[in-house]
Amino acid sequence: MAMSFSCASSSFASIFTHNKSITFNFPSHSPPISTSSFLRLTAPSRLAIVPKLSQTETPSVESEAVAEALEFEPANETLAESEAKGEEVFAVVMVGGRQYIVFPGRFLYTQRLKDAKVDDKIILNKVLLVGTKTSTYIGKPVVPNAAVHAVVEEQGLDPKVVVFKYKKKKNYRRNIGHRQPNTRIRILGITGYQDSPASTLP
Repeated sequence: MAMSFSCASSSFASIFTHNKSITFNFPSHSPPISTSSFLRLTAPSRLAIVPKLSQTETPSVESEAVAEALEFEPANETLAESEAKGEEVFAVVMVGGRQYIVFPGRFLYTQRLKDAKVDDKIILNKVLLVGTKTSTYIGKPVVPNAAVHAVVEEQGLDPKVVVFKYKKKKNYRRNIGHRQPNTRIRILGITGYQDSPASTLP
């Protein structure tokens, strides 16, 4: 067996030495594919990708972004302008023994105004100070003829405050809750302070 294997290997080596080029013929059931046909098949797929990467869709995206920006920016500008106009003047007013800073157009929570009802218009006469961009009107103790006009929006209650009492070794525990009545008012305007002497700011 060893001699037959060595003879077969020597004959196979002699074939490679005498014939440098060996061709193998395998049966094929499909026609040969040339390079030209391969290029023709890949060309349509390559053309199909071009419209997706083209710049024809970018103007529509940019136009939508610009439209959204134009839609929201004017609303913010008008809101900022209205707030700036409403805060040109402010006042310090006393209600129920407490002092509050008020601005026209804003709401305020005060202690319960018993005689006031919802949608009632009220006038607060205890104005301690009025300020503008250029002048300050200081009361002694109140500014003469100054008044804050407001409207009552709601009669409600403050958030609950819990009071817990405990005594050690006595088995004594008390849990008490309280909600302070309040009134929500909307400031309409500040008038009458122009007749008082003002201290001009530097």
